[in-house]
Amino acid sequence: MQIPSVYIHIPFCQQICHYCDFTKFFYNEKLADDYLNALEKEMQHYVLKEKITPDTIFVGGGTPTALSRAQLKKLLLIIDRYHDIESCREYTFEANPGDLDEEKVKMLKAFGVNRISLGVQVFDDDMLEKIGRLHKVKDVYTNMERLLSVGLTNISIDLIYALPGQTVKQFEQTVDEALEFDLPHYSSYSLQIEPKTVFYQRYKKGKLSKPPEETEAMMYELLQDKMTARGKHQYEISNFAEPGYESRHNLTYWNNEFYYGFGAGAHGYLPGRRIVNLRPLPAYIRQATENGRPVLHEEPIGIKERMEEEMFLGLRKTEGVDMHRFESKFGKKIEQIFGDAIPNLEERDLITKKTDKIALTEKGRILGNEVFQEFLLEGKDS
Repeated sequence: MQIPSVYIHIPFCQQICHYCDFTKFFYNEKLADDYLNALEKEMQHYVLKEKITPDTIFVGGGTPTALSRAQLKKLLLIIDRYHDIESCREYTFEANPGDLDEEKVKMLKAFGVNRISLGVQVFDDDMLEKIGRLHKVKDVYTNMERLLSVGLTNISIDLIYALPGQTVKQFEQTVDEALEFDLPHYSSYSLQIEPKTVFYQRYKKGKLSKPPEETEAMMYELLQDKMTARGKHQYEISNFAEPGYESRHNLTYWNNEFYYGFGAGAHGYLPGRRIVNLRPLPAYIRQATENGRPVLHEEPIGIKERMEEEMFLGLRKTEGVDMHRFESKFGKKIEQIFGDAIPNLEERDLITKKTDKIALTEKGRILGNEVFQEFLLEGKDS
């Protein structure tokens, strides 16, 4: 069976952001060299005779562009060695503003990268400093110019809202400035205070607070209105795009399809099993170098869990869960499996059911977790 997508994790950063709980480490040249060698060993394990032929490749982090020019070239060569780039319709690299010099931009373009996800977060230098970002607003403009000059026009900007001390007016200014670029794709997430982050430590000590829920809701509503007014349709809870520019890679996740996950802490989802890689860098490098399988654990995915995830993930999309697709995947109608949950949620105006789709209402988007809980099935099979 062909696996449609590949995620590759590069865990290095020049600075650790205060809110980030992804697998990440301060950049170290020797460690990065060892990591790339180990990453190649892991890919080699999965590529037996022919290259992987993915529809999408997403290189995330950390910050992939924190690598030196020589290391970035080495990474691109490794990816090219084990993947058929010609068959890949969407090849995305995450980047931080300020990391992309002219040579790196030209290199990405030359190796077939055709989409860039830029971690801007906020158009406010003071706020950037407070959340632990290294870049300045001017770096966004410089990097954007470089990307466009080589024809890399499929660019997405990431924004964060509900930051400590952030007002609705400040977030509006960020959204307006982001939209001035008139890009084909935007993502925007509310701040989550995660364990093992600087913000979490401050929060526990009472030294940090988020804006109140009603302020966060106003920011989200403002975001939706502004994006819609500029022709960026909302196709997922946190994502907006011009028609045809939706992230094909992220749709792999939301459509509950299979994908490889390479790198420290990466998750893969293959037929019947989910694979979680080792997070600590020394352990990942050692195990990948020894046998190409730096796996922390594998868990079997039974039919019940697959059906649950079909609902959790599919409901994130604005169009919702396709009932015909559900039936063709699992051989049963949605009503047979979730017959009690659906009318209950409809009655509470949290979901809407139209012909062949079940989707969240506006109220349902705000209370998403409440909705998802209703689709938990008792017991699991493997």
